[in-house]
Amino acid sequence: MLILNKQQILDSFAADRTTLLLKQGFIAFSQQQVQMPAVQHLLFTQANGDCCIKSGYLEGDDSFVVKVSSGFYTNPSLGLSSNQGLMMAFSAKTGEPQALLMDEGWLTALRTALAGRIVAELCAPKHITAIGIVGTGLQARLQLVHLKAVINCRDVWVWGRNPEALYDYQLFAESEGFRVQITQNASQLAEKCQFIVTTTPSREPILRAKDIQPGTHITAVGADATGKQELEIQLVAKADKILVDSLAQCRAFGEISHAFQQQLLQATPISEIGEVLALNKPVRENDRQITLADLTGLGIQDVQIVKSILLSCP
Repeated sequence: MLILNKQQILDSFAADRTTLLLKQGFIAFSQQQVQMPAVQHLLFTQANGDCCIKSGYLEGDDSFVVKVSSGFYTNPSLGLSSNQGLMMAFSAKTGEPQALLMDEGWLTALRTALAGRIVAELCAPKHITAIGIVGTGLQARLQLVHLKAVINCRDVWVWGRNPEALYDYQLFAESEGFRVQITQNASQLAEKCQFIVTTTPSREPILRAKDIQPGTHITAVGADATGKQELEIQLVAKADKILVDSLAQCRAFGEISHAFQQQLLQATPISEIGEVLALNKPVRENDRQITLADLTGLGIQDVQIVKSILLSCP
């Protein structure tokens, strides 16, 4: 069995190749060519942590993947990373273990960021004067890095609760070639930005409907389990079009779940990423529409990124 550590995995990572495989995976999922059992969630309230277990199999592949990914959000105060995890590949013919990828949560973070890149290709407004990033953690960094491939704007506003974390993020973003404004006022970020990505584990709304400008796109990444919420319900209901990775997952525990439960989305067009990619046309019809993408994370993304890494291994 092949065993890879984090550095070996990062050395084998290729963003463009992985993005193409992810697109193929999203399409296959929406065309019901993927076996993907329901996500298992574990919550550790006293430790401010959670864990999810996801698995997937693309029909016709030689292997299937099981992933364990956790987030313990006070870890940075202990000098530890918030995210941890590993992925395992097994033969789809014999069940034998083929590879153990000790990625420490990086593969989950990278495939999520690349899903954000795909969403930007499908939903970004033509004219963006500033990108807004809500959050200062690893996902907030990776989203910005991988947006560079599809969005030319290099002005960014960043929101966070911790001044020190905001300053660290500013230094990081400037090293990536961005001009950075930091704020602890989410309304100010919403006023300045036409493309916003939310990346926090918040359980209460950060962005409000009244603050979002016409023509804005929001990619909501943080709400991937029951109880998480970064957007006010009225903001979700305000969207002209919504893009989701999985309609079933997002209705159950994604960002749109709260508005869906209150029956506020009955007239809102909602499409899966795979459906839109198969049609090869953008979501946005004009620059006045507010669009929203809800990413809960799919097991097929783990399948495809593991496939991409193993392609680089002897």
